[in-house]
Amino acid sequence: MGRETARLPALLAFTLLTGCGETARPDLMQLYARGMGAEQPPVIFIPGILGSRLSVRATGENVWPGSLGNLAFGSQSRLALRFDPKTLEVLDDGLVPDGIFEAALGQDYYGAIQRTLESHGGYRRARAGEDCNTSQPRYYVLDYDWRQDNVRTARRLDGLIERIRHDCGDPKLKVDIVAHSMGGLVTRYFLRYGDADVLDGNALKPTLHGAAKVRRAILLGTPDLGSVTSLHGFLTGHPIGFSSVPPEVLATMPSTYELFPHPLNVWLVKADGSELLRDLFDIDFWRRFEWSIFNPQLRQNMSESHGAAFERYFEKHLERARRFVWALSSRSPPMKTQMILFGGDCVPTPARLLTEEDNGDSVVRLYPKDVRHRVSGVNYEHLMLEPGDGLVTKASLLARENLNPSQPRHRDVDFPVAGAFFLCERHERLTGNISFQDNLLHALLSRDWP
Repeated sequence: MGRETARLPALLAFTLLTGCGETARPDLMQLYARGMGAEQPPVIFIPGILGSRLSVRATGENVWPGSLGNLAFGSQSRLALRFDPKTLEVLDDGLVPDGIFEAALGQDYYGAIQRTLESHGGYRRARAGEDCNTSQPRYYVLDYDWRQDNVRTARRLDGLIERIRHDCGDPKLKVDIVAHSMGGLVTRYFLRYGDADVLDGNALKPTLHGAAKVRRAILLGTPDLGSVTSLHGFLTGHPIGFSSVPPEVLATMPSTYELFPHPLNVWLVKADGSELLRDLFDIDFWRRFEWSIFNPQLRQNMSESHGAAFERYFEKHLERARRFVWALSSRSPPMKTQMILFGGDCVPTPARLLTEEDNGDSVVRLYPKDVRHRVSGVNYEHLMLEPGDGLVTKASLLARENLNPSQPRHRDVDFPVAGAFFLCERHERLTGNISFQDNLLHALLSRDWP
């Protein structure tokens, strides 16, 4: 025992001298410089929710993210969408997408992925309308109004691809897509249905019109079976800086409903750990629990007529969201597009809400620390949280009901995946993870993957 102990200082000294204690990083330039070539398919990058800048069409004033002060302390009330109280259609509020949200407050959001494509992958940033016959592969950014229905964004994606095809003089050109978070849901809808809106009916039969235009789809941190964190936003607001986007503002955005947990998820439990079966997409459930716009405190600031119209609007988008999540999981013909997943699995991530009786009222708890009347033997950390990236659980990323990889997916979930990679990273930092960047370039530049 003493002999082994005596060897420790020598081993430590050797480690320090040789630098073995440092974390090794791949040399992306050396690894991928030879892969550069104009024959690579164009890449389209699609950011997630909050990922595109929004500006006033008439003046160019930037509303999102706006100034640093607005980002850190603003109420974000200007992000609320208006709608017609009769038709319930979203009205044009004059805000338009105006580029990608790269970095702010010391946090790199999407700048890193662009630098990776340019500096190490040899891609050049291009824009629709430019001649694509160059000596370098190109990448495009789909900026979009992330508040709007994801079907609307899928149409915008289709328009961009068709314009690229026109610019390149190739009506059969295929692209690669790299999408983060909600951008992955847009991508998956597009692959299945192209630019068609199938959510107003019950015929959710994938046509694969979009898949015919895409070679590979690389999805990063995508909530493929929804996100319980999206419910947190509808209850308490979505935190940004030292403030948050209020629940009543989020409720005006059709896309936010489409982030809700899939009906196959167990998303609500009792304090004893048993499932509580409730239809999240039924407005009567929200009304009974007084969630979101049914919160009496919020309703005090609404006129009776606006409150009634808001309820109809809320019900409309709950139903569209129900059909949206089923549209992404319904049985599909075989798809040639390769779908590759990346996501986090190291951060405890909200997976279930919990309800308990408190002074005769049924109260919802968002986190284990909030549970007051604990039942002996119940591990609330494991009950309410699962491994993920802080916003999206690993199970949702993989479109699974549970974490056991030996069990097949639910028979009602069609999710063909070519491969999946897992990172120890938070949701907002995934694009800057060096392992993601390494494997991203490998997937994009490989002739045949895997």
